[in-house]
Amino acid sequence: MCGICGKLIFDESARVSTTLVKAMADNIWHRGPDDEGFYVAGQIGLGFRRLSIIDLSGGHQPLSNEDGTVWIAFNGEIYNYQQLRQFLLGKGHVFRTQSDTEVIVHLYEELGEACVEKLRGMFAFAIWDSRQKALFLARDRVGIKPLYYHLSQKALLFGSEIKAILADPEVKPEVDPNMIDRLLTFDYIPGEETLFRNIRKLAPGTSMMVKAGRAQIRQYWDLNFTRSSLSLAQAEGQLEALLEESVKLHMISDVPVGFLLSGGLDSTAMLGFAVGKTDRPLSSFTIGFSHPGVTDERPYARIAAQKYGVEQHEMTISADDFASFLPSYIWYMEEPICEPPAVALYYISKLARDFVKVLISGEGGDEAFAGYPNYRNMLWLERLKAAAGPFDGALAAGLKLAGRLLRSEHANRYGQLMGTPFENYYYSRTSSPFRYFNGQADQLYTQDFAASVDKNRSLGVVRRLLENSAKVGIHGDRVNQMLYVDTKTWLAEDLLLKADKMTMANSVELRVPLLDHELLEFAASLPGNYKVRGFTTKYIAKKVLSQKVPREILERKKIGFPVPYETWLRTDLKDWVRDILLDGKTLGRGYFKKECIELLLSGNQQRGSHSKEIFTLTMLELWHREFLEKRSAISPRPASNATAEAEHSLVDASAASGRP
Repeated sequence: MCGICGKLIFDESARVSTTLVKAMADNIWHRGPDDEGFYVAGQIGLGFRRLSIIDLSGGHQPLSNEDGTVWIAFNGEIYNYQQLRQFLLGKGHVFRTQSDTEVIVHLYEELGEACVEKLRGMFAFAIWDSRQKALFLARDRVGIKPLYYHLSQKALLFGSEIKAILADPEVKPEVDPNMIDRLLTFDYIPGEETLFRNIRKLAPGTSMMVKAGRAQIRQYWDLNFTRSSLSLAQAEGQLEALLEESVKLHMISDVPVGFLLSGGLDSTAMLGFAVGKTDRPLSSFTIGFSHPGVTDERPYARIAAQKYGVEQHEMTISADDFASFLPSYIWYMEEPICEPPAVALYYISKLARDFVKVLISGEGGDEAFAGYPNYRNMLWLERLKAAAGPFDGALAAGLKLAGRLLRSEHANRYGQLMGTPFENYYYSRTSSPFRYFNGQADQLYTQDFAASVDKNRSLGVVRRLLENSAKVGIHGDRVNQMLYVDTKTWLAEDLLLKADKMTMANSVELRVPLLDHELLEFAASLPGNYKVRGFTTKYIAKKVLSQKVPREILERKKIGFPVPYETWLRTDLKDWVRDILLDGKTLGRGYFKKECIELLLSGNQQRGSHSKEIFTLTMLELWHREFLEKRSAISPRPASNATAEAEHSLVDASAASGRP
């Protein structure tokens, strides 16, 4: 697990500044405090920060092929690298290390751009091919590892984090107003854009070849839902075998491995499958909150830890802990994503780093097997609409009335959705056309800001996935349609981004066995009624995992990760939030009407509503102050980590050819 960065100048007579590449790597030192390395050769510069996990003594990067004509900077883990290594040895390739990194170099020599299609794991990498004067970038299929880039007429810059790119003084941080609207629609920013006008994400499952000043992006993978012919019993057996294999592969490590236990089904199952697959003792980590009335996950995590005989570690965070980290949360996340559980993940990985370098979580199981209640609810809503036929208007009115009488937000919302086609409302599980004053953005936005926003641009990036779902084998299966949209958006650009950046902030690698692409492809091939059956979500997964998970956990109601931020926003943090959102500097940006902000705040104090909106708006303002005003993103790493590295950490090959 590492951080990578680099710059390619299109003018072949130009020279990349070694100082710049080092500054880029310094900005992401937390991703790899164990080692650093650089390759600078005229128009190309590659930078690298290393967190040593596999081949502790021989995995230094950037790394080259036998004759020094192909160089790589790689972030991630390749779980099938040993099989690929044997294949490449048979083809006559010569290896100098035992690392998975070197396998990618030789695989690129053998297969070119198609090398990514053979890799099983999580990755983002850059390969410089000096023979073709070409730079090849690639990101893993699901988007477990991030990769950003800035493309101009003169150069391409890239990095595991935006901070690396901002180290170049030629890249000016500017906000894209349309992305503010997209953020407020989804609570994150789906698609390839970022909140920075001139910085983009390489999409999951895509690669980019840059040659002669031109960049070509190729999608090499998509999640295919072509239906399998397996019976339910056959599917259960195959799923169990795939889970066993995936967890075994994710346990490969030369350092200790720990488990994030949430007290839920998926994380407990990952621990159950891992027992017996390592000679090292296992440990688990769980967090709680110092707030009365909040569901505490720790008792359930203790049940799992006791069942499997692992050492359990716990911690508690308070409202003060939560608030004090938020400026740093923005610095690490780089975009104001509304993910309060990310703060808890930061603290638990901070605890874990004293014991392990690798953590395994159950992230992704809900998107693969339909674990969220909304999948069941939306499925039944569509069935109800079909059954009501011409009477759907009367039924919608009844639901709205029930919502008002019972003060039920859910009943009122479903009443409004009764008259809306599925394709027009299911943009992602985090979006809703009824956010912010029933979806009327012009009530929140100032007149000038509303005029600068293209609402269709925000919704279109996700709506197109639904419209094109037939191309990946989905024909009228609402459950699989929802899973496809969420896997390509919410999972990739929210959950996984949070998981990567909060753990890497503490120099800890997070692995997600449930997102192994072969496991995901198998799950996608199953019909929706294997995942949602009656009122049971995650049907097949629960059947398979029932032997690994204690009954108390298996039968729990799904509650998500209960960070009590909504209560904190109404109590401990209400004055702090109010001061930020009504500050003259905030209002002076010209985005939002003061009276609407005041209405949101007053509504939050009275009923606890609008908490997500308030949190997102607060993070948006902190983002402006952090990246557009302070420009702290270009701060050097702490002095304690700025020690001199070995001489071989810098390869300056501007006037030389061949291996150094």
